[in-house]
Amino acid sequence: MILTVGAVAAGGACVARDPEGRVVFVRHALPGETVRVVVTSSGSTFLRADAVEVLSASPDRVTPVCPFAGPGRCGGCDWQHASASAQLAFKTSLVQEQLSRVGAFWWDGTVEAVEPLLGWRTRVQWAVSPSGVPGLHRHRSRDLELVSSCAIAAPGVRVPLGRDWSGSRTVEAFSVAGQTVLSVDGRPRSLPSTGPAGVVVDGRPVRAPHGVRVPVLGRSFEISGGRFWQVHPQAAVVLASAVLSGLSPVAGESVLDLYSGVGLFASLLGQAVGPTGSVVAVEGDARACADAARNTADQPWVSVRTSRVEAGWVAGQRPDLVVLDPPRAGVGLELSATLAGRRPRALAYVSCDPATFARDLRVFLDASWAVDSLRAFDLYPQTEHVELVSVLTPP
Repeated sequence: MILTVGAVAAGGACVARDPEGRVVFVRHALPGETVRVVVTSSGSTFLRADAVEVLSASPDRVTPVCPFAGPGRCGGCDWQHASASAQLAFKTSLVQEQLSRVGAFWWDGTVEAVEPLLGWRTRVQWAVSPSGVPGLHRHRSRDLELVSSCAIAAPGVRVPLGRDWSGSRTVEAFSVAGQTVLSVDGRPRSLPSTGPAGVVVDGRPVRAPHGVRVPVLGRSFEISGGRFWQVHPQAAVVLASAVLSGLSPVAGESVLDLYSGVGLFASLLGQAVGPTGSVVAVEGDARACADAARNTADQPWVSVRTSRVEAGWVAGQRPDLVVLDPPRAGVGLELSATLAGRRPRALAYVSCDPATFARDLRVFLDASWAVDSLRAFDLYPQTEHVELVSVLTPP
């Protein structure tokens, strides 16, 4: 089919309609373009398609820097064919649409650019083919694109490429400040030479180093192989600065840090509230909690709790400040309502999904909370993803 496409939708595709009026989500196109498309899949009321030929190009179109980006190829990037300014505009409109439609909240801000725009991804999970060759999945597929490079990957995370990983399912590379750790999911028959990179297999250290150390705002953080850490090299500083400036913690306050990971916010807030204050960090991943305990070992007023984040337990807490940094699924309605009822002095919500954030935000707004600030950061250039930091205050 030949289609003229409209606005960008969540997921990174542009919306068009076929001659029968069905919605078509077109990847590799830009708003306003006329393109020839090939349908890749169909639902009951919509089609998915790739733009395989551009008949009328947008002025925002650029040539992708990666040879593996394009129709039917690697699915890791959504917008390598869009200019940097266009990507920010697309993300701003997507955030505004989700907040307005789901959260009944109008946001008049713009997504803030964060350099670098290429070579920024400090962690990549490479899938391994049956023959032991690492690659990346194609869009909405288990098929592998056996790449020889990745334009958004930091140099250190490209270490697994060109090596035989027979017997493994995935190899996750994490590289910061010249330190690289590979986390192998599976039992390879033999480990290929990886140079200075450390190796962790099934959570067990095999070859040092077993983690990396990252400085953030004057503190040092140890992150073991396989543990979560923001992938953009500037993300920890950008997000922590936004949370600290938004909450304005003072000595003696109590803090509840939910979904605390390896203790980024708990450690920095612990430094701010000091020994007369307290921080309770709650995280369900025991290995992340072990890192968090090491990262706050010099702060006895910071305690790390290995537990799922549950509304029943939270209902018994009376913190001055709360930090939420949940996975993509968000906090959920029950916990949002519980926290709204606790009425801490301020709450910071860090989210990588505008839709689930908007859903949870609606609970706070319905309880008469106010949005003191809401910032959005482009921590995933070339993709449709964005990170939000909002500070909310009770009535």
